[in-house]
Amino acid sequence: MPSFDIISEVDTVELKNAVDNSNRELDTRFDFRNVEATFSLNKEIVKMSAEAEFQLLQMRDILRGNLAKRGVDARAMETKDMVHTGKTYSQEAMFKQGIDTPVAKQIVKMLKDSKIKVQASIQGDKVRVTGKKRDDLQAAMALVRSSEELDKPFQFENFRD
Repeated sequence: MPSFDIISEVDTVELKNAVDNSNRELDTRFDFRNVEATFSLNKEIVKMSAEAEFQLLQMRDILRGNLAKRGVDARAMETKDMVHTGKTYSQEAMFKQGIDTPVAKQIVKMLKDSKIKVQASIQGDKVRVTGKKRDDLQAAMALVRSSEELDKPFQFENFRD
């Protein structure tokens, strides 16, 4: 019986490359000259620190641009509130790995409501979809990709006939 898995993961190597490229871009930008501003990566958390709030907003845009260049979907990034300590502002951006249970339940419900002849089951941090026909599985993939209410990047793996 054909099946595939729906996952949501961020390539950590590409994330590290995007952070390195963002740091290099800070060194060359005129508006960040003589400013203490850095990106630092710790596991899947990117910490941005700068001297002013508007610089932090610009740094977030720089990071998003470099993520797009490296093929990492920026929808996986979740930013926390800005923190002001002393004369520096800092902000953390977390990158979510895996599909949490409420989103997985929403995917299963969406597939059931669509009347596509597939079965979806939650298996940890991924959703396994099985069906009798390959066309039904491809229709399920298209439905998950086109859903705007989920607002999360999804990848499909382990496609088996």
